[in-house]
Amino acid sequence: MTLYVHNTRSGEKEEFRPLHGNNVGMYVCGVTVYDDFHIGHARSYVSFDIIRRYLTYSGFDVNYVQNFTDVDDKIINRAQERGIDPLQLSREYIEEYFKDTDLLNIQRADSYPKATEYIPEMLTMIKGLVEKGHAYPTDDGSVYFSVETAKDIFGQLRHQSLDDMLDGARVEVDERKRNPKDFALWKAAKPGEIFWDSPWGKGRPGWHIECSAMSSHLIGTTLDIHGGGMDLIFPHHESEILQSECYSGKPFAKYWLHNGLLNVNEEKMSKSLENFFSVKNITKQFDPMVLRFFLAYTHYRSPIEFSEVALEETKKGFERLKGFRDRLQSMIDNAEESDEMVCSPFEKMREGGKTAKPLDLATETTDAFMQAMDDDF
Repeated sequence: MTLYVHNTRSGEKEEFRPLHGNNVGMYVCGVTVYDDFHIGHARSYVSFDIIRRYLTYSGFDVNYVQNFTDVDDKIINRAQERGIDPLQLSREYIEEYFKDTDLLNIQRADSYPKATEYIPEMLTMIKGLVEKGHAYPTDDGSVYFSVETAKDIFGQLRHQSLDDMLDGARVEVDERKRNPKDFALWKAAKPGEIFWDSPWGKGRPGWHIECSAMSSHLIGTTLDIHGGGMDLIFPHHESEILQSECYSGKPFAKYWLHNGLLNVNEEKMSKSLENFFSVKNITKQFDPMVLRFFLAYTHYRSPIEFSEVALEETKKGFERLKGFRDRLQSMIDNAEESDEMVCSPFEKMREGGKTAKPLDLATETTDAFMQAMDDDF
């Protein structure tokens, strides 16, 4: 059987063929660690955990990388509110992240790079983009990517040109930018903020450059899979493409996979909207595997509407599934070596009166499962 995945870049299902045999380099954007891990986040990481597990099950050797953004405006602001160092705050929430994802049986990534660990790699990329004319420093010590220099590769995921995107757009004026859509590669430090030295002055990296530098360093110039939530398509993933491809001259990722969002009252769940439910709190009321089953029950590209009523219904379905699995295991444990001994509980009448044996049913079920999973999971 052949695996097909929906590629956001083409908008179509494509045959999955990694760049290097059975080796798959897979990068998924991680969390910004300034607050508790919520179930909107969990929706994404359960989705990509299932995808990663199925790739491994299908015989691929997956190098799975997921970053932590451990320095950012939100982190700095929260740390100032609490009167602690921003990196101390980040470390605390990274520890909490692992507690929550372990509860949900999300396999650990092969690498969890932190933005602050890759400042030299980011500076190398930024310098290269400035030298190639794709970026420019400003008087305050910031550096911006110039979207005008990359018009031919702009909008690959949203399928919009730069001119289309600017037409009628309401954009906040920033006199430092040559174009309203230019984005920060390096941000000049404000008084009292955490900073690193750079050729342009003290500052810290912009959000987008982090993922480009870390993914290329740990996987390679071109990724097999780049994943994340649909809310990251613009500006984050579009910006990653621009800076990465202008720096290397090569495609940044072969397949772009995006999971649907988890909504509350038809709005995206997010911390900024204050409508989020933490994994920590939900798993006090429900078995973590019920939450995982709820997040896995809907196809990864479709949205999910969250409610406690929906979780209660999922709980019933999960218990039925778990009960069947337990009965099946008990029958297997109690059966003798002979296949015939476990036939009767699983006998299934065929057309013409023929009875299927359990191993035949197991094979058919597995084949049907793989056929479904090979169709964009």
